[in-house]
Amino acid sequence: MEWTRTAGTIAQRVAGWVTLAVSRVAVAPKVTAIGRPIVCLAEGSSIEIGSGTTLISRAPNTPLGVARPVILRTLRPGARMVIGEHTGLSGATICASISVTIGNRVLMGADVLIADTDFHPVDMVPRRFEPESRAAAAPVVIGDDVFLGARSIILKGVEIGAGTVVGAGAVVTSSLPPGVVAGGVPCRVLRPLAPASHDESGRPAHGTRAL
Repeated sequence: MEWTRTAGTIAQRVAGWVTLAVSRVAVAPKVTAIGRPIVCLAEGSSIEIGSGTTLISRAPNTPLGVARPVILRTLRPGARMVIGEHTGLSGATICASISVTIGNRVLMGADVLIADTDFHPVDMVPRRFEPESRAAAAPVVIGDDVFLGARSIILKGVEIGAGTVVGAGAVVTSSLPPGVVAGGVPCRVLRPLAPASHDESGRPAHGTRAL
């Protein structure tokens, strides 16, 4: 039984790597992909994944499970998606029409959604057949050491400062400063992180853990 479980895990990692390799993603060393992510790149766009990052696309491999595989998708020519080093994604969906930048050591709970576009024009009726390129879009930036709770949603134009914690299920429609705990719909700042838990840049201090 243990041998079967180990062999299955190895097979899932190989499947994940093959998917990334054939998808024109720039993958740094020591990236782990458990299960097959869904990766789609628009012509002339790019996706980069930093060293030590983990992508989990299978429910048995993460405590909360995942509703879907990791989805990485660029939608327009020239779009850019950058995922930093030692970042963890569990069933996350990330869509970039212009730019999505995710820092180092970012934690994403199960089924986080990040998008820099509205996908469809908001003020145009009828909108059913309008192309995504006519939708409003603005870059998204997630700082180092940010913790995005399960099923949180990060929308276009948002910048989240280093070390900040976003509560589960939050809908983030505007930027958040570094070093705070935020949550709700729409998301708002609830309190600062405990003083000992982050340094002046908002990054967790040595020997402490983000909340």
